[in-house]
Amino acid sequence: MRILLLNPPFYHYFSRGQRSPAVIKSGTLYYPFWLSFAAGVLEEAGHQIILLDAVARQYNHTQTLSIIKKFNPQLVILDTSTASILNDLTFAGKLREAFPEIFLTLVGTHPTVLADEILRQHRYIDAIARREYDYTLLNLAEELQSGGCLSKVTGLSFRQSHGKIIHNPDRPFIKNLDDLPFLSKVYKKYLPVNNYYFSLSGHPMIMLITGRGCPNGCFFCVFPQTLHGRTYRFRSAENVIEELEYIKKELPGIQQIVFEDDTFTANPARVHKICELMLQRKLSFRWFANVRVDTDFKTLQLMKRAGFRCCAVGFESGNLKLLDSMHKGITLEQSRGFARKIHQLGIILHGCFMVGFPGETLQTMEKTFRFAVELNCDSAQFYPIFLYPGTEAFEWAKKKGYLLTQDYQQWLTPSGGHNCVFQLPELSQGEMMDFCEKAYQRYHFRKKYILKKFGQIFTKPSEGKRTIRAGKNYFLYLIKKRFAQI
Repeated sequence: MRILLLNPPFYHYFSRGQRSPAVIKSGTLYYPFWLSFAAGVLEEAGHQIILLDAVARQYNHTQTLSIIKKFNPQLVILDTSTASILNDLTFAGKLREAFPEIFLTLVGTHPTVLADEILRQHRYIDAIARREYDYTLLNLAEELQSGGCLSKVTGLSFRQSHGKIIHNPDRPFIKNLDDLPFLSKVYKKYLPVNNYYFSLSGHPMIMLITGRGCPNGCFFCVFPQTLHGRTYRFRSAENVIEELEYIKKELPGIQQIVFEDDTFTANPARVHKICELMLQRKLSFRWFANVRVDTDFKTLQLMKRAGFRCCAVGFESGNLKLLDSMHKGITLEQSRGFARKIHQLGIILHGCFMVGFPGETLQTMEKTFRFAVELNCDSAQFYPIFLYPGTEAFEWAKKKGYLLTQDYQQWLTPSGGHNCVFQLPELSQGEMMDFCEKAYQRYHFRKKYILKKFGQIFTKPSEGKRTIRAGKNYFLYLIKKRFAQI
């Protein structure tokens, strides 16, 4: 069967695959890794596929439709997100008009949660593959090809020929992730690596997923609550190492590895085994990972020896009550201790901070900013909570009457950046957005910080080069933002 898997056109640099899709200030553009896993599964099963990332290739609607016409697919899988859903549905309508015989299926966090609403309102959508969709799509393709019954496809919501909408039972989560194809093989065939950029990494880089789900209870995080669940399922250390060896042999230009698991260190024993195997097999990659502040020093030491150079950490707030209100499960002292360990080991630390939690005020936001300065992160980000359907945070804001709109176009600013769509009794939407923008500038434009980064150009030239590129992208973001407001 001819199958097209599409990251549909939208803003240039719109990172649909990340946890909070938008045009990122630093110019970061994620690989479409969930779509890529599914592409690999379908291709290994013998289907004729194309994986097309129209965003990365900077294609508009017309150019994308022209390429699709040449392939003439029978099944089209369209990736989506809350922030882009209206654009994605508009493009889906154009697809249906141009190719009336295709079977059109949506995937992603947004249609997973709102499958019934989307299918009722948009009759040109044939089906939605909910949650973790790799094998749902494979089963769908098999049933379509054989003329079978779609009611057999677990994890699928679909419209019958007479218009009735059916929601099949959820598909169980994949137990053995080693069965999935290597992302790097899919990237090599379909996605030019130079099209993707991660501001916390060297370039070019490869983004890998070594586990799905997260055992932590943060009430705002979208993937564990909509796609993958709150149990951490992971690939074996041997399987991860095999993929790194493949990258070393087949993609020799790759500078760094980005492990994009929600929490790479959720299983310390596996992390130890991965690092030990990297050292034994002389895999000299430098790499990035998302980690939590409860990671122990021994694990961090071993990670450093194995090439770990940079991490992103969700510190979130400088107020313990707010951390508890979001179910973060950490303390301020844990964060301070973690920062000390990271600095001692010489690992680059990117701090993630958010505002807008239950009980937030102007004073607690300022306390968070001062806490970020105290932790002395190499870089930091400040954002309001991003509210996505299917998360506890979204339901909290909706129930309290804090949500200002359910017009999903408002999830983005006119230039495609993140927007705030709620207010609090003590804080307006504008106050939170204004604080975050100014906090970002106050943090990175401090005299002490600038001197530190200037020195880094000479002491760590590769990091200095990375900083210069990220800074250039930020100024371009400011220019685009200004023009979008005119």
